[in-house]
Amino acid sequence: MRFPQPQTLQQIADLINAKPVGPADFPVWGINEIHRVGSGDLVFVDHPKYYEKALNSAATTILINQEVVCPEGKSLLISDDPFRDFVAIGQHFFERQHYNQSIAPDAIIGEHTHLAPGVVIESNVVIGSNCHIHPNVVIGSHSVIGNNVIIHAGTVLGADAFYYKKRDTGYDKLQSVGNVVIEDNVEIGANCTIDRGVTASTVIGAGSKLDNQIQVGHDTIIGKSCLIASHCGIAGCCIIEDGVTLWGQVGVTSGVRIGTAAVVSAKSGVSKSLEGGKLYMGVPAEEGKAAYRKYALLNRLPELFAKNKP
Repeated sequence: MRFPQPQTLQQIADLINAKPVGPADFPVWGINEIHRVGSGDLVFVDHPKYYEKALNSAATTILINQEVVCPEGKSLLISDDPFRDFVAIGQHFFERQHYNQSIAPDAIIGEHTHLAPGVVIESNVVIGSNCHIHPNVVIGSHSVIGNNVIIHAGTVLGADAFYYKKRDTGYDKLQSVGNVVIEDNVEIGANCTIDRGVTASTVIGAGSKLDNQIQVGHDTIIGKSCLIASHCGIAGCCIIEDGVTLWGQVGVTSGVRIGTAAVVSAKSGVSKSLEGGKLYMGVPAEEGKAAYRKYALLNRLPELFAKNKP
């Protein structure tokens, strides 16, 4: 997410009491996690395993807990606890507004959009035209909803990400400052939960249709014209490309990519990235032809066992 106004390296260093490495006026435009960073972004890293990835990423300011050689054209902020300080930066620049009313006064709602009783719309939400928001839907702050969108009863857009750091004293939460973006002509079923991005957007692409009781994790991007059946659970930071079909109770682990027009059969578990244009099934999910052969052999096990029994 971009700051309301660009900051300098020294300003951020003063905010979190960190040691700056680089010109005092080095520009810092915003914060992002490693999977969504771009030029001008600040990213944090607090484990040596990921130092190289962060230092070589598109981010131009790295919040780190070790004094290392600063890459050319970048800056560093040396901190004893980058996770804590990353959270502090986010909360300083993106503090949420709270109102004691169901629809925040700064919400922007397009023409011919119907809001049923019990709908809650938090601050800085934008909703397009010709939408139908059913009873008891909650739309979290900074959400952006396109035109001709249908959201059925009980769905929550923009709940916080499930993202914690384990400490000796318990779990510290990485406070979410991202949002949810729902593009045009999307339909979302009843009692779905779509978490906001930690620092960027969770996106549901134009024309996609989601059944009831689906979970979409933080920063996941679902492409255009996808079809997702009931009880699917999609973890954070996934990319689901255009035209993908996920049938009921599919589970998708974090950080994977499912290629264009892939079809994943019901109750499958996606544990790694899948190529597009193919049918997958099973736990872990594999190509349909291979899975069918395996199931055929499994069905013959009693027969084979009986033949070879001493």
